[in-house]
Amino acid sequence: MAQVVERAQEILDPAELMPRVIGRYSSLHIDYGKGIYVWDINGERYADFTSGIAVVNTGHCHPRVVAAIQEQAARIIHAQANILAHSPMLRAAKLLTATTAPNLNQVFWTNSGAEATEGAIKLAKVATGRPAIIAFRHAFHGRTHAAMAVTSSRVKVRGHYEPLIPSVYHAPFPYLFRSPYKGAPEDADLYYFAELEALFDQMVMPDDVAGILIETVVGEGGYLVPTKRWLQMVRALCDKHGIMLILDEVQSGMGRTGKMWAYEHFDVVPDIMTAAKGLASGMPVAAVVSDRTLMDRWAPGSHGGTYGGNAVGTAAAAATLEVMRDEDLPGNAARMGAVLMAGLREIQADYPVIGDVRGLGLMVATEFVNPDGSPNPEAVKQVVARAFDDKTLLITCGTYDQAIRIVPPLVVNEEQIRDFLDVYRRAVATVA
Repeated sequence: MAQVVERAQEILDPAELMPRVIGRYSSLHIDYGKGIYVWDINGERYADFTSGIAVVNTGHCHPRVVAAIQEQAARIIHAQANILAHSPMLRAAKLLTATTAPNLNQVFWTNSGAEATEGAIKLAKVATGRPAIIAFRHAFHGRTHAAMAVTSSRVKVRGHYEPLIPSVYHAPFPYLFRSPYKGAPEDADLYYFAELEALFDQMVMPDDVAGILIETVVGEGGYLVPTKRWLQMVRALCDKHGIMLILDEVQSGMGRTGKMWAYEHFDVVPDIMTAAKGLASGMPVAAVVSDRTLMDRWAPGSHGGTYGGNAVGTAAAAATLEVMRDEDLPGNAARMGAVLMAGLREIQADYPVIGDVRGLGLMVATEFVNPDGSPNPEAVKQVVARAFDDKTLLITCGTYDQAIRIVPPLVVNEEQIRDFLDVYRRAVATVA
């Protein structure tokens, strides 16, 4: 029997079967997960402070989500949306739009955040009849072709894929920790807004712009939080010129920031919103959400996909949305995020290798610096490795991998947060 097991593991060697383009943070071969924990095939337990990159917001294998998947899989798995309507797809849309602003009242279901980006760009172009899109530096919107064009978090996402789609223009996103603005820090957001407006003087006419696409809180590019004033000024700029404001809530949505949608922190409402990641607790479900008057400008057949609105996936989405509501997971994210941020700032005070602690709710990052203030990816690499030795999973972010994302499932409790802070302190101490 031992030889059979050993042979099976040799056949299922990830290095043989997975292409190297799938960069891996750990060597773990996982058996199962529950709540904030995963267990490998050797029975070792790890605290997952990655949430599968902000996906399992309800925790691994939440029983209500599992039950919904099991029940639906026994009824019908694939009911293609052009041919069949089904209750999971409709119920998930009703639950989703119940959490959004009144103008975000129709849902186009798709499979991934990148596909949602593609759909949102197409919808903005159809709705306005304009060709251009403005995006932002440090943004990540996906790896499909249009999504690559609006992504600038790091060159390896775009590199060697030229030519990308034309008529995409980038403005600097408010990276307040590294702002080049030399005036009062509280006015740095005005500098960033002026740089955005300068595009209209130097690069593109505003009446050629279909949409301004923004990650409400930047994810892969460094967990950057803009000011409320800046985002409200962008909203007003869109209104002035008839431009669609598209907010990418793929990573920042579904309760991650302590509110159901990150835009709620800023008192703005988008014209078009994208959602994915935590939307279905790990099933491949994403959405473009907008107003019916805009959605009606999409002629039948001008956008679509075979698997969008999959019955099992949207059953998981509906169950996820019910769990978010019934267990107040956004509220828990706000409460546990406050504990986490306070603890991280105490560690920062003792170890100045942490240059910045930032985030909202349980979408939190620490940026590591050298003594001269420059990015310190080597320290990040060591901290992630040390935490892994301490049975805790972490992932990085930022152009240079200079920051660590801390994104546990939203079911995390205070004891688990404090246990994590102990692990993190020990890890930081090894590089400080």
